[in-house]
Amino acid sequence: MSALVLAFPGNEGLAEKIADQLGAEIAQLEIRRFPDEESYARIDSDLQDRQVILVASLDRPDEKILQLVFLAATARELGAASVGLAAPYLAYMRQDKSFHPGEAVTSKYFAKLLSDWVDWIVTIDPHLHRRSSLNEIYTVPSQVLHAAPLISEWIKENVTNPVLIGPDEESAQWVGAVAAGAGAPHVVLQKERRGDRDVKVTVPDLDKWQDCVPVLVDDIISTARTMIETLGHLDAAGMKPAQCIGVHGVFAGDAFKQLENQHPAAIISTNSIPHTSNKIDVSGLMAEGIKTILK
Repeated sequence: MSALVLAFPGNEGLAEKIADQLGAEIAQLEIRRFPDEESYARIDSDLQDRQVILVASLDRPDEKILQLVFLAATARELGAASVGLAAPYLAYMRQDKSFHPGEAVTSKYFAKLLSDWVDWIVTIDPHLHRRSSLNEIYTVPSQVLHAAPLISEWIKENVTNPVLIGPDEESAQWVGAVAAGAGAPHVVLQKERRGDRDVKVTVPDLDKWQDCVPVLVDDIISTARTMIETLGHLDAAGMKPAQCIGVHGVFAGDAFKQLENQHPAAIISTNSIPHTSNKIDVSGLMAEGIKTILK
């Protein structure tokens, strides 16, 4: 019996592509809010003994998590053999320690919440900063996928004579992998984060890259402050207009508009989070990861 895909609202396009590649069916569901803002959830498909796959990217997680839990719980009550979560973007990964007394380590609490309701998780490039793997906080099987090869391929097909630019020292290995796949050189910036929206960027000497097209690559574009400041430095250095590429285009608040105002050549993201900047498709990557975890 084929798997059954539940497409969380806003993720229908990605869910359909994943279902096609898995040979899975799409379940019929309804999610809405009552006038008092409480959530209503209904699954109108036969789930008995089916492997259920929830496709839900978890940007803006506070708006989604209760509805996600309700769907997972309902799927179990309807007899699903298993309920897995395909979340190309996994939220609550940054706060992985208490920086000040009394701070909540939200990554740990969020992991426990999800682990209580789903049987497995497949995600792409989670923000594993001070952790070596998801297994440190998640108690269910997980599959971590990497978008670097997809980004490398996009750069090879769309950018002539690129030089890749990483946002900070922590990104060096990841940006190096993208650059190697694209057959391009790379440089890494030094970044000092002084607050959620206060970032100081130091750019190395760029004289020898004047003939190259700079390609800024980051895993998450949230406030976009790092890219915005970097674009200013590149412009001052007389570099060509830059391509800005992010795996996960969160674009908090008016970040996308502010980034556009810096006049980059293009702003590109994967479709891990639905956005007008989506140019790199991760559905095949997600489908392969799900196949691996369902074996």
